[in-house]
Amino acid sequence: MDTAATTAATALTFRDATVADVDTLVALIESAYRGDSSRAGWTTEADILEGQRTDPEGVLDVIKSADSRLLTVERDGQVVACCQLEHRGDHAYFGMFAVSPALQGSGLGKVIIAEAERQARETWGATEMRMTVISVRNDLIAWYERRGYRRTGKMTPFPYGDERFGIPQRDDLQFELLVKELA
Repeated sequence: MDTAATTAATALTFRDATVADVDTLVALIESAYRGDSSRAGWTTEADILEGQRTDPEGVLDVIKSADSRLLTVERDGQVVACCQLEHRGDHAYFGMFAVSPALQGSGLGKVIIAEAERQARETWGATEMRMTVISVRNDLIAWYERRGYRRTGKMTPFPYGDERFGIPQRDDLQFELLVKELA
């Protein structure tokens, strides 16, 4: 592990989210992707999407799903990151990944994704992790590629007209499937 990742991993607690975490997690996810607060980090989608990234119902659905976990990451008692892990047969789906904008670029994301992969492998025997990323997010896709994910070229449409996923600011949004073999 590099020095930044070692520093980032210091005193982290990983746990499954509870119903009591919903409002905190919605605020975290929104702050990492939407609005002016998201511009403090590098994962912002503020230039391509307005409106919400998620809502309490969406977060609660993940928490309550029998095949899903919303891994919550704390440092010094404060929620600093989260990610969704969903068991889908021989693979796991990775989503709803958010790191507090003030901590982005510190190596925390590397630590969290490595832990998510470990948990998917050990808990469910998953041999592959899959995720979808908005295809125009080249910087984010490159970050995942550096973590061992590969682009598949398989696209699914963005849900235009469904404001639960945001209000698109351009007409070329779609999701690309990224995959990684879990050794």
